[in-house]
Amino acid sequence: METRQFACISGTDRGIGLALVHELLQADYTVFAGGISPDLEQTMSGLAERFPGRLHPFQLDVGSDASVQEAAARIAEHTDTLDLLINNAAILGETSATITDKLDFDDIQRVFNVSAVGALRLTHALIEPLLKGGKLIVNISSEAGSIRNSHRQRWFGYSMAKAAMNMSSTIIHNKIRSEGGRVLLLHPGWVKTSMGGQWSDEGTYTPEQSAAFIWQRIREQGHEVHDQPLYIEADTGNALPW
Repeated sequence: METRQFACISGTDRGIGLALVHELLQADYTVFAGGISPDLEQTMSGLAERFPGRLHPFQLDVGSDASVQEAAARIAEHTDTLDLLINNAAILGETSATITDKLDFDDIQRVFNVSAVGALRLTHALIEPLLKGGKLIVNISSEAGSIRNSHRQRWFGYSMAKAAMNMSSTIIHNKIRSEGGRVLLLHPGWVKTSMGGQWSDEGTYTPEQSAAFIWQRIREQGHEVHDQPLYIEADTGNALPW
């Protein structure tokens, strides 16, 4: 009998998320791919043709309770177990203002809601199928969330959100590790991205290279259960300080 593996990935409209969909499809997963783009199904039509029956793209705004609940219900129509959840969805927000400049607090709250609370919101909605399945949650964090390594004078929303994601990851991990559950926190590296609203070619890695590193770490270390989540660089595997 064929054993199927199921994964859910958020933020799959483009970049790392889209590249991760490709990685998991190649690894024989059935993938539930959530994104905010109204053209998501069209964007993924080529992949759906290459991997018939194994790609399920759908609208997902992790900043919305209703959208996340709709996504969980849609996944439940196909399976009652999940082997892997990758919380990848995030927004960058405003990054130029220091404490002596005018700060856009609405923007900071929006970034926090999507980039920190969004991962918690989606994990909460899918925790039952995850605990029935592979029990692995991968949160795409950042070195920007490391308090010990903090060096920026800007990036309030994004840095605060990633630090909060790291904390929520430890709280979740503390609850599920006795059942074999674990949370893996990965910094994807400096990636060429459109997160700032337009394409930036300044990164070290393409989204495809970063996704390959992320998938490598998941394969190598995703099964490990530690007292705290692993918080590591995807490209090197080196631990990051909290």
